[in-house]
Amino acid sequence: MADTIVKPPTEEDISRAEMLDLYRLMLRIRRFEESVYRKFHEAKIGGYLHRYDGQEALVAGIIPQLQLPHDKVLCTYRDHAHAIACGTTAREVMAELMGRATGCALGKGGSMHLIDPDRGFLGGDGIVGGPIPVSVGVGFALKYTGTNNVCVCYFGDGAMNQGGVHESLNMVGLFKLPVLYILENNRYAMGTALGRSTGQPDFILKANAHGIAGEVVDGMNVLTMREAANRALAHIRETGEAYFLDVECYRFVGHGIGDDNVGGQKLYRTDEEVEEWRRRDPLIQIIRDLKERGYISEEQIEAIEAEIKVEVEDSIVFAEASPEPPLDSLYEHVFSE
Repeated sequence: MADTIVKPPTEEDISRAEMLDLYRLMLRIRRFEESVYRKFHEAKIGGYLHRYDGQEALVAGIIPQLQLPHDKVLCTYRDHAHAIACGTTAREVMAELMGRATGCALGKGGSMHLIDPDRGFLGGDGIVGGPIPVSVGVGFALKYTGTNNVCVCYFGDGAMNQGGVHESLNMVGLFKLPVLYILENNRYAMGTALGRSTGQPDFILKANAHGIAGEVVDGMNVLTMREAANRALAHIRETGEAYFLDVECYRFVGHGIGDDNVGGQKLYRTDEEVEEWRRRDPLIQIIRDLKERGYISEEQIEAIEAEIKVEVEDSIVFAEASPEPPLDSLYEHVFSE
């Protein structure tokens, strides 16, 4: 069965500067996601959109601990937070969402296909479970070249019923590849409760079946997430073997822009359930922890909010002023055999 959820680290395990950096990153992600929701409804962003509100601790607790760009990050189509955590600027992400040439994929990828390989971010994947087969190749390359680096692969609970996922996990367990799997377990996949879609919901048991060790983690607390990530990364770097974190989390918004937490969500979860999870909001928890340690004042909280607001608004101004990709670039970066 799954291991016990780990406890948050003690005060001595993290400095004030580190905690403030975590808070800034999580707040930057939250405010950015709120802004793209507005810009979508202003018809400034096309295509589809998947927000990360409520799950910020999953990236803030892990990606800052990586050795980027030498470590690599893969994720799903819910990828804005991962790109920002890897160092892609808010300007580059916003421009990409608006289909501008200054975007991180030159305006050709959009929301679901952000990518920034120079910073170690190998991109979002529009296919459920799609990044997991890719992680086999990345993990094998890291092992083959003799580095001590790690591939971190994010995916959702809905992917755990995909055949290609288990084929990939089997290969990673067999060949002992340096991959850290982060299961973003929000219990609903797109909109179907775990109990209605999965016969065996113990995902650590499934990882163990492929020879991969792992544990369950509280993904609503960034300090808990950071502690588990440090331990998992140390395990991988020391042994060269994969590790699996089943991260219990909750998105406060719907699956995507077509399920925007207004009406569709009531088909599969109640307002009372959402509010119960909102009381565990990772932003509320880190502010509480900062205050308990005497690391932050109300004036500093207001100053950081103002700082992030300026950054997000700047990204919007930059994106809206940026040109669209020229028509003669249509066939650039297109490959065939």
